[in-house]
Formats: sequence, structure tokens, C-alpha cells
Amino acid sequence: MKLTTPLIPIVVPSIYNNHGPLPTRMARCTPDTAAALEAVRAELTALGFQLRLSDLFRSSEMQRQAHDDFVSGRKKAFSPPAGSSMHEAGRAMDIDLSSMGVPLPRFWEIARAHGFFPIIDAPIPSRSESWHFDRRGSHDFVYQYVRDGHAGASLAPYAQMAMSGILALGVALDTVPDQDVAFQQSALIRLGFDPGRIDGVLGDRTRGALSDAGVDAADPISGLSQQLRAKFPDEF
Repeated sequence: MKLTTPLIPIVVPSIYNNHGPLPTRMARCTPDTAAALEAVRAELTALGFQLRLSDLFRSSEMQRQAHDDFVSGRKKAFSPPAGSSMHEAGRAMDIDLSSMGVPLPRFWEIARAHGFFPIIDAPIPSRSESWHFDRRGSHDFVYQYVRDGHAGASLAPYAQMAMSGILALGVALDTVPDQDVAFQQSALIRLGFDPGRIDGVLGDRTRGALSDAGVDAADPISGLSQQLRAKFPDEF
């Protein structure tokens, strides 16, 4: 049986409706992201500040619309195509920079202590996407795997990581021909094996990685799911 990462509801202040809760359609994330976000909020609350969000989860349709808005010029900040955003994995938050109450470099320290990665390379508030932070979780292994050259150069490390996070939710990707094979490839990379690129094609390299993982050839997804739960329990 395929074990998928759940999306759980979260109540968090937002930039909408006079700092009311983030709208329900966005107010969902993975369990480990929720725990990390609450820990960040607690640190800021202790300092006398209340973190507000402008975005958290996006459905595939929401991401598609955001990308179309960027392409058409209606939205200035870059939004990747559907199927390649960590927002779709329930693992990205956009914050209201004015609400954090501390300088951005200090916020980076707080966020990183709880597993949040900034998407830009320096804490400069005036830069686009300075408000975006990812809770990569086990999908950081996919990022590192692709970055280190194990999956070719056709897709960027971030895109493969986002694909992995989306597949973990059980959400279909239009970019792969076989969802189950892509799920297996993502799981194998996160578990430390070498299936190659997440492309949804069951080739020799993926078969070899499944053999190395020691899972039942008749039901590899169940075996991989059990290993994922054992290695990354906070994600479930």
C-alpha cells in the first residue's frame, strides 16, 4: 500500500482580512512543516512579534494560475509551472516581512534552526522571493542528489525536489508517464539509493535501485513506504 504524506490544516495569521487567519484553501501543509512553522512562530512570539503569511499550500490549479499570471505580467515575482513548486508539496511559506519584527538575517537563523531554507542566497529584504522559505524535509536528499550530478541536467535540482514533494502527497504530475514509478524513484533517492532521474520510467537503473532497497518486486511501493515511515516519521 502506498503511504502518502498528509496535508493537515493549520491556523496562522495572514495578510488577509485585517490579519485574519490564512484562507482555508492555502492553510494546509505537511505535519513536519506545521510543527516547524509553529516553532518559528513561538520564537517570534517570545520576542513580541506575530508572524503573518501570505501563502502556504497551493493546489496544482492555483500554481498554474500563478505561473500564468507571471508569464502574462500580472504577477511580478517568478512562479514556476505547475508541478515544480514546493507550495504544491505543502512545504513552502511566503511570509509578510514586516511582521517578523527582527532583521532578515536573524529570521534566517531562526527559520534554519527549524529546517526552513530560504530560496535566495543572501538575506536582502529588497530582493524578490526574500519572503519565501521551504521546509524541504526528506526531499532535500533529492535536491542534493540532483545537484551532485546523479540525475542528469534536464531538470534543475529544485524542480526535481518539488516533484518529489508533490508525489509524496499522492498528487499526480502531468510531467511523468507513470505516477507509481515516479513515486518509487522519489522514495529511493530519499532512502539513499540510486534510481536516476524522477521521470516515471522503469529502467534498469531504477530496477537496480529497487533490488538494492530489498523490497518485494511484486509490491515495491509497500516496502518503500514502510522504509520511509521508519526513516522520516515526522513527515507522517
